[in-house]
Amino acid sequence: MIRAALISLVLTGTVAGCVQAQPEPGAFRPDYRGIETQLLDGDLVSFQVAMAGARTGEDVSDYAECAAAQYALIRGYGFARHVRTNVEKQGGLWLGDAVYTISSALPRGLRTIDAEVVAAHCAENGIPTV
Repeated sequence: MIRAALISLVLTGTVAGCVQAQPEPGAFRPDYRGIETQLLDGDLVSFQVAMAGARTGEDVSDYAECAAAQYALIRGYGFARHVRTNVEKQGGLWLGDAVYTISSALPRGLRTIDAEVVAAHCAENGIPTV
């Protein structure tokens, strides 16, 4: 009787460790397609990002923010301030057009980022940077 119960549990996949978890349908699988940067004027920088598999425009904005954080660090700055981000979807491809200012001191404004903190967060979450 016990043997039959064990066989039943194994066949139905309810014995712990016997069944590998399958990814959920519709799970987040981002496909980062690249970043283009352009210095607009002095400390003003444009970031063009493209990705597939985004859940919402917020995923695209996060990608652009990661690019801005790393760009600031590469240029020897520690901070960035978000100016604007426009996101659009064309077919299955999400496009982001973001503008940030970069600076060595914490800039004024509400949408500022500490470049080191944000770049570390991006690395932890597998979001590529420039």
